[in-house]
Amino acid sequence: MRISLIDGRDFRRRDVPPRLKGSTQPLPGAGIVNEAFARTYFNGQNPVGRSVNVRIDKDLAAPMEIVGYVRDAAYYDVREPMHPTVYVPMLNKEHNTLLVQTPGDPLALAPIVRRAVSEVRPDFRLINIQPQSNFLRWQMLRERLLATLSLFFGIVALVLAAIGLYGVLNYSVTQRRREIGIRMALGARSAHVVRRVTTDMAGMVCLGTAIGLAGGLASGRFIESLLFEVKAADPGSVAAPILILAGAAVLAALPPAIRAVRIDPAQTLRSE
Repeated sequence: MRISLIDGRDFRRRDVPPRLKGSTQPLPGAGIVNEAFARTYFNGQNPVGRSVNVRIDKDLAAPMEIVGYVRDAAYYDVREPMHPTVYVPMLNKEHNTLLVQTPGDPLALAPIVRRAVSEVRPDFRLINIQPQSNFLRWQMLRERLLATLSLFFGIVALVLAAIGLYGVLNYSVTQRRREIGIRMALGARSAHVVRRVTTDMAGMVCLGTAIGLAGGLASGRFIESLLFEVKAADPGSVAAPILILAGAAVLAALPPAIRAVRIDPAQTLRSE
């Protein structure tokens, strides 16, 4: 499972789970606990070597020695809170889950696994063999869907913003064609013309960025509930959209700026 061991040891062959002898006599066993267990029952202290009573039946408990201490791990949902968890050696229950780590295609080794299990425990029957990747894919389906939809709508919004900036700046150049021609006839440099043309657009971009940033921070809790491990106030989450928007604004401003620089003063004044 690749769960990091903080302290203690893994299970050994001689380890057994806490259990009952007959129907009433409890027998001690070994177990491994997670960080949530230590926080809940030991105030976050290292629990290795201590003994606890774990419930075996509705009204019966058996002593268990804690032999290992591991990191928290989510099993069914990446958003689920970490619950106190106890790992014990495999029980003789009717239904168990067996995980096998393989170097290649796990399904190709399914016949070998079936044969090995039947040799060790002829009474065991493997009824559902599937790669863990399938399980993880289904568990992460909601997160992937939300991330994909967010990316899609983000790209759409970015394209619309770029088109809008291009249209506004292009219209501004058309409306100020005579002014630009006069300035260039009086000796204005290309850099000055570009700066005059793009100043208004830069103001709109800064204003829109400020409004969007304020809205994003205000709805931060909602965003964090949608996207896993995304923090609204994270510097990377704030800087990345600003840089992308700035890049889109520069690309949208290039054609109108080039058009403004290429205006022929003589032709413009003659037509006016």
